[in-house]
Amino acid sequence: MTRRLTVAERLAALDRDTTLATLIRRTTAWDRHLVVQAVYLVGLEHAEVSANLLREQLPELAHGHLGVAIKALERGGIIQPTGRLVPSTSPATKGHGIHVWTLTSRGRRLAEESAAATLEAA
Repeated sequence: MTRRLTVAERLAALDRDTTLATLIRRTTAWDRHLVVQAVYLVGLEHAEVSANLLREQLPELAHGHLGVAIKALERGGIIQPTGRLVPSTSPATKGHGIHVWTLTSRGRRLAEESAAATLEAA
């Protein structure tokens, strides 16, 4: 049985969702495309994906965009959490824990299709 959220928890969730929606609106389709492609690439090369690995592949993004994009990929069924946390390598986060993800079967299929399409276009 799930417990009911308190008023404070519901307000915090609403604030979080509003912040995420604002960050999403501030990013471009190009930024979103880059993150998706990086998740596909890293996900095919590594069993696990974290923002640490993704930052190594990506140019500087708008503040907060990587986290928002990762959450959107989770909601879209592309990645799923492993349940593990690792220390962040971003100086701005002061080493707090970040989630580790893995591609879902759907995510792996889409990543493989994307890689195949890229090879065909080359």
